[in-house]
Amino acid sequence: MTLPGDPLGLAANFGLGGFVSLISVINPPSTMPTYIALSKDMEPKAKLNLAARACLYSGCILVVSLFAGGFVLEFFGISYGALRIAGGLVVVLLGYGLMYDKGDAHRATQSGASAQNPAFFPLAMPSITGPGTIAVVVGISTEIRGLGAWREEIVAYAVTVAAMALVCIVEWLFLRSAKALDARLGPGGIDAMTRLSGFILICVGVQFIASGVLALVHGA
Repeated sequence: MTLPGDPLGLAANFGLGGFVSLISVINPPSTMPTYIALSKDMEPKAKLNLAARACLYSGCILVVSLFAGGFVLEFFGISYGALRIAGGLVVVLLGYGLMYDKGDAHRATQSGASAQNPAFFPLAMPSITGPGTIAVVVGISTEIRGLGAWREEIVAYAVTVAAMALVCIVEWLFLRSAKALDARLGPGGIDAMTRLSGFILICVGVQFIASGVLALVHGA
């Protein structure tokens, strides 16, 4: 439990916790097939540009979700506890799907391969930052708003944004190395990483649900 006024504890909770949660739900290896399919006919420079723009768009989506999510909840009168429970259920279902469903990484590619801006759709959304990712971010936002003290909130927001930036950098590195990593890991390696990410997501979702129940009990 982080003590009030403990910036190091907040940095560890929201920085490390945010990074682990987001990197698990995004699961960079699972986004590589979509990127490879979208960039297969591109020149090397265009491929790098596609990866960079997709990660930039993803970062923008994450930041907007973090800061605007709370206002949307207030507008519709949704309590933080209710959102944590709903977000937790979404994340649990997503994690379950990653663990037990075969999944087709090319669904988004096939449905949006002719999009005018493939860096945004289908790569940035929904391949990198889908509904599960947004649910995790909004859940983190509610945790931050529940801290109370504005100094603690500033620290939590700052380290969460830093964690988001680091996640986008990791995703960018995976996309840059997509072809080589796909050949090295093979279908089995990517499948193993996907299932491990699914298990982590289930744990994250259960934690959100437990936090939401406590918030509802205390009237938050």
